[in-house]
Amino acid sequence: MVPFADYEMPVQYPCGIKSEYQAVRNNVGMFDVSHMGEFEISGENAELFLQKLTINDVTQLKNGKAQYSAMCNENGGIIDDLIVYKFVNKYVMVVNASNVEKNWKWLNRNLITGVKLKNISDSISLIAIQGPKCRNILSELFSEVNNLKFYHAIELKYNHENLIISRTGYTGELGFEIYGSGNSINLIWQYLLNKNVQPCGLGVRDVLRMEMKYCLYGNDIDESTHPLEAGLSWITNLNTDFIGRDNIFKFKQDGVDRNLVAIKLNERGIPRQGYKITKNGKLIGEICSGTQSLGLNCGIGSGYVENGFHKIGTEISVLIRNKEVNATIIKPPFIKKTSLLD
Repeated sequence: MVPFADYEMPVQYPCGIKSEYQAVRNNVGMFDVSHMGEFEISGENAELFLQKLTINDVTQLKNGKAQYSAMCNENGGIIDDLIVYKFVNKYVMVVNASNVEKNWKWLNRNLITGVKLKNISDSISLIAIQGPKCRNILSELFSEVNNLKFYHAIELKYNHENLIISRTGYTGELGFEIYGSGNSINLIWQYLLNKNVQPCGLGVRDVLRMEMKYCLYGNDIDESTHPLEAGLSWITNLNTDFIGRDNIFKFKQDGVDRNLVAIKLNERGIPRQGYKITKNGKLIGEICSGTQSLGLNCGIGSGYVENGFHKIGTEISVLIRNKEVNATIIKPPFIKKTSLLD
């Protein structure tokens, strides 16, 4: 157990990270991610408010749909990456645990009339059930998941309480996330345990997300990075007037100075955060996240490199203990075949 965003979190369970990894990639595993933050946004101007605060196009959301997005400051720096859900009378924003207070202040600072904000983080617990066989097990409890499409969500009742189930996750596999009261989530967790679903910790969660090159706030993105250099142009709608848009548009016109790339080591070693990236002895960047891929059995990482050195197939080196370790920039994700869209 380790401290994480004011919570005590498991790095791994007694079976170990390798067992947890195999469960998620080949069978089913579950994560207690109750540390995440949730805000409820409602009112006649809720859509207008979110269109101003988030970088994706909120008007594209239909009831029961989810959208990956981010909030930026006036300079275009990323305040947080997040998911927005739309329901009949409200939106729900899910944010990173370490940024709950910062995000809450930012939303209130930019609040407009006709919008009601509610921080429901302390009343919401959250389970992520992930893996190619997770639908089979979860459908025994909630038949509705059989028809739930990727990045969609439903509201339903369980144990006389409200639940949200979404087809989302952070592993690259078929997965669902269940939001509800601590009482309901504990009951579901116990049900899944009784079905021999493998509990998984922070250690394997990082390996799984790294193999997909999913960004981790505080490592790969923060307020010193903007969406375009972080590879998040696909969620950045420059036709909307969100906070930070003008500076991000200027970055696009002028050209980005650096790019976040996926790096695969060709020799033994693990690229850790802060390790330098070189090309023919020249410093060209730095590692943001790195781990030992259990699927590829080699070191993998993500890092920012100078523009011009970011092309797929570029041979580079990562400086590990003063030794240049040969590596290649590859097209993400590192693991190509998963059950994500099954």
